[in-house]
Amino acid sequence: MVENTNQNSAVIPENNPEKNQTQNSESSAANLVINQQENKHDPTKKLAAIQEATSHNHQDNNYGAESIQVLEGLEAVRKRPSMYIGTTGLPGLHHLVYEVVDNSIDEALAGFCKEIVVIINEDNSVTVVDDGRGIPIAIHSQYKMSALEVVMCKLHAGGKFDKKTYKVSGGLHGVGISVVNALSTWLQVEVRRDGRHVAMIFERGHSKSGIIEKGAADTTGTTITFMPDKEIFESIEFSFDTVSARMRELAFLNKGIKIIVRDERTEKENIFQYEGGIVSFIEYLNRNKTPLHPTIYFDTEKNGNEIEVAMQYNAGYIENIFSFVNNINTIDGGTHLTGLKTALTRAFNNYAESNKLIDEKDLKLTSDDVKEGMCCVISVKVQEPQFEGQTKTKLGNSDVKGIVDSIVFSSLTTYLEENPKIAKLIVEKIVTSAKAREAAKKARDLTRRKSALDSSSLPGKLADCQERDPAKCELFIVEGDSAGGSAKMGRDRKFQAILPLKGKILNVEKARINKVVDNDEIITLVTAIGTNIAEEFDIKKLRYHKLILMTDADVDGSHIQCLLLTFLYRFMTPLIEQGHVYVAMPPLYKVKKGKTENYVYKEEELFRLLKEIGKDNVNIQRYKGLGEMNPEQLWETTRDTEKRMLKQIKIEDAVIADEIFTLLMGDQVEPRRKFIQDHAKEVKNLDL
Repeated sequence: MVENTNQNSAVIPENNPEKNQTQNSESSAANLVINQQENKHDPTKKLAAIQEATSHNHQDNNYGAESIQVLEGLEAVRKRPSMYIGTTGLPGLHHLVYEVVDNSIDEALAGFCKEIVVIINEDNSVTVVDDGRGIPIAIHSQYKMSALEVVMCKLHAGGKFDKKTYKVSGGLHGVGISVVNALSTWLQVEVRRDGRHVAMIFERGHSKSGIIEKGAADTTGTTITFMPDKEIFESIEFSFDTVSARMRELAFLNKGIKIIVRDERTEKENIFQYEGGIVSFIEYLNRNKTPLHPTIYFDTEKNGNEIEVAMQYNAGYIENIFSFVNNINTIDGGTHLTGLKTALTRAFNNYAESNKLIDEKDLKLTSDDVKEGMCCVISVKVQEPQFEGQTKTKLGNSDVKGIVDSIVFSSLTTYLEENPKIAKLIVEKIVTSAKAREAAKKARDLTRRKSALDSSSLPGKLADCQERDPAKCELFIVEGDSAGGSAKMGRDRKFQAILPLKGKILNVEKARINKVVDNDEIITLVTAIGTNIAEEFDIKKLRYHKLILMTDADVDGSHIQCLLLTFLYRFMTPLIEQGHVYVAMPPLYKVKKGKTENYVYKEEELFRLLKEIGKDNVNIQRYKGLGEMNPEQLWETTRDTEKRMLKQIKIEDAVIADEIFTLLMGDQVEPRRKFIQDHAKEVKNLDL
């Protein structure tokens, strides 16, 4: 089995939460402390006191005024970090970097920043340097302290509220940098402004020094270095590829800005600068595909809102639409995305009808038809964005929908009229998609009548579990009948179901929807899962909250795993996004010496074990297929929740995910060959 744990992979597996262990706490800022005094406002001690007091009150059943506690300043952030950064896992950890960089990007949007440098230091602290105006350092009239300390230590303090300093901005509107400060063991900020070069040092959100004069400055800008708190985060190991992906995105969204990402741990460096903006973004997204026409681009401002759209069709069948608001990736869409889709469908329908490009009277182009093979980026700049949720993944401004709809419809209609050859090419692709979708619908209807997609008629090869609460159920998707037979016997029937698949399913990266719904193994899989697919997908009908892919540890098994993941990613994306998909990790070896047996899951573990027990009189069995294990061994190694190893499949970055699936499963051979050559030395456990 090929195991790829490279952070640049499309789907990034993590250890099963069942295996997570508590992190040891660590705090050190000695190398940065200058004239520090003992912190008399330790938030950790305050929280401990609050919890102790609350505990006593609960025990005494005495709930009075004294029971009401107020978490002052940044203590609330440390108490409930997920309210501010979404999670204390890896996404939340990287969110800290993005919040610091967002402040620099806001300076760029205001016209004062040209270059940003992000450095992952050897100790896993992060430094962000920009050449903006620098955070103000004068004394704040209301708080009688440096404006720098106000910004760093007080929630909702910043220059983004009156729209005079910043017309539009990302970040958490006065929350971001103070949240980073609160969730860091230590943080140092340096400011070059008004001819002065000054610094301040903080620990867990509290100032540990006053303004430190470091000399004169003939440039302007801000440098922030922070160390994430191990008491807060599950891990503080930053991913260079994850940080680079977001910085690349920001460089695309802000024409001309230069962003450098450097990793001092590995000496890697990326430099991102794109004069073409989101047009360059489209070229990047489609570089491993076959574009059908030049990129369509328009940029318009209306009522103080700037709407920027770039789009291009390729010869494939997969849609890729990325939406942004004030540089924030709105992965859950919102009103701007709704307006875009409505306008696209209306514009193409109008053009097709007025130019008599639809030869079937009752055929109507739907949004899904229009999106097939489309690569599109929409970036809007809104003065007062209203997001749903603190981490801003969905735009809620109702007026933005109408503005986007109007601008996109008008601009696209004009483009189509002025470029009839391109317009006809696109419409012909959309009409072909519509016909295929109609054929797929008829196929699904026919199949339903035969009860194949009726959830009340489950596949005969499915060995279902007894439990009926989906949250407690697991479905093992197993390669082949042989492994399926052993798997059915080596399971807990109460909550573990088994679905053996025959052979390899269709590569959906190269197929239209009508071919997908015509594939027997896909129909079997969809029926067992219960959610249906594509536009009819309904996650509320999910029958198992854990879908576990279990394939042989060889080349064929890895290929089947890739085909399954491609299908789930393209047609059942929410299953991955919401953490329902896992990969089982069967052992590669069984090592036996005397009466002692050990299962080994990685090559390096084998070498380490052999050093410990010695190589004499040792029997090593290499497992190439699940069918080689008897039911007891399968239970012990892959089913027992106390002992098994699972990897949860997650999408850390949608752009990279799409790129990898296209690269590995698409129809372009040369990019795939280059990828294999470039990464050949990273392959482990390759079975030939």
